[in-house]
Amino acid sequence: MKRALVCGAGGFIGGHLVKKLKSEGYWVRGIDIKEHEFAPSAADDFQVLDLREEDNCIAALSLNGDTFDEVYQLAADMGGMGFIHSAECEIMHNSALINIHMTHNASKMGVPHYFFSSSVCVYRDMQPGEPEMTEAEAIPANPDNEYGWEKLYSERIAMAYERNRGMTVRIARFQNCYGPYGTWTGGREKAPAAICRKVAEAEDGGTIEVWGDGTAVRSYTYVDDMVDGIYLLMHSDMKGAVNIGCPQYVTVNELVATVAEVSGKSIEIKHIEGPVGVQSRNFSNDRIYTSGWRAKYYLKDGIAETYPWIEEQVKASE
Repeated sequence: MKRALVCGAGGFIGGHLVKKLKSEGYWVRGIDIKEHEFAPSAADDFQVLDLREEDNCIAALSLNGDTFDEVYQLAADMGGMGFIHSAECEIMHNSALINIHMTHNASKMGVPHYFFSSSVCVYRDMQPGEPEMTEAEAIPANPDNEYGWEKLYSERIAMAYERNRGMTVRIARFQNCYGPYGTWTGGREKAPAAICRKVAEAEDGGTIEVWGDGTAVRSYTYVDDMVDGIYLLMHSDMKGAVNIGCPQYVTVNELVATVAEVSGKSIEIKHIEGPVGVQSRNFSNDRIYTSGWRAKYYLKDGIAETYPWIEEQVKASE
């Protein structure tokens, strides 16, 4: 039985990844600074540890004198666009500490296979319809936010340890990920969850507020597709960063229209000032496709799985 450590197991993608690994027959330890907010962890052993502290990273990696077969490092201080633009210092400080300590100690303690969760936030601002960028085109770098800069730095840490210490490293650059059992309110939620919440709260024929003019273009990846991509990448021979994302590009206005359609409501949009981020990110998935991965959920399919869960949370909170 393989043994895996999932850092960030109390978070959205990490919680789903634990379930994926369990379905593949792994023994799993989950680590996070908090318990999972919406469901008990599926991990065999879940521990609450602050991975900004090096001693806690060592404790997480310790396995009765033995070594984990695989470590999945998803722990980070992160959230939606509002949080990314208001918490730059926290993001740079906290996430960098986690990645410095975890990468170093995983290598030092003999972990053979290490996964790091990066982000397409490492790419520059792009125009809708601009040719898709490959992973290599992130350099020369010009991310539009500090979250992207920290991710790029932490990618370099992981690759340096692979070159110099012999630890096999796999790096995924995540596109916007959504699905049930994720943050849906409070300021750290991503756009799909925020729009689902606003539509669930609105009356039929009502109006919701949306930051910006609604023309910004995004690709949204359903969480089951994301964890399948993580698993396939970890067991591939692909070195360096690899994009994982749904190839469907939609505007924010189209996202609202999709959520409204799934909800069965007629919804109007009031555009207001607020952090929007880049106008577009167009990136190539060709590398992950070589693993056999393909997105199974396009936006309407994924929202059909996500909206009912968020609507249920909204009703329960009333």
